[in-house]
Amino acid sequence: MSIPMGPETGAPVDSRERREFTDFYHACYPRLRQQLFAVTGDLAEAEDALQEAFARASLRWSRLRDYDMPEAWVRLVALNLARMAARRLRRRARALLRLGASPPLAEVSPDVVDLYRALRELPRGQREAIVLHHLAQLPVAEVAAQLRVPVGTVKARLARGRAALARALGSASEQSDREVLPG
Repeated sequence: MSIPMGPETGAPVDSRERREFTDFYHACYPRLRQQLFAVTGDLAEAEDALQEAFARASLRWSRLRDYDMPEAWVRLVALNLARMAARRLRRRARALLRLGASPPLAEVSPDVVDLYRALRELPRGQREAIVLHHLAQLPVAEVAAQLRVPVGTVKARLARGRAALARALGSASEQSDREVLPG
């Protein structure tokens, strides 16, 4: 769990408060985890909701620690978060049912797989610029508008991204040549 932050400033709280919160966290987490798991039926979902509830509690610890039962506050927040996640999942499932079956996916060539792998290695800004400009075929000015950055920034990201892709894809094709061609 991260260091509790003060609610007004976002600055770390003093070490006594930090110790109190850490003790509270370690004392309550196993019990609350078990309770949330029993409610949700999904350990990962229970842990996600509980971690978020504790993160929120850490931001309010200077007030929560004076509650009669701060554990009840964390439990209520975690239960609410789990309910919201369940509602979101149900809405998504209903939408998918309304849409029907997805059209069959075309087979993906090894080159496309290599490209996607190389794209994942780029910094997010470069990846966004490359995808919007080259795959979505948007003009540079529209990419800049969508990303809310200057046109020059998009051009720089495109240049750096293309150079990085060329290096990555050159390495990937050299590697595949070595795997295919006898040495």
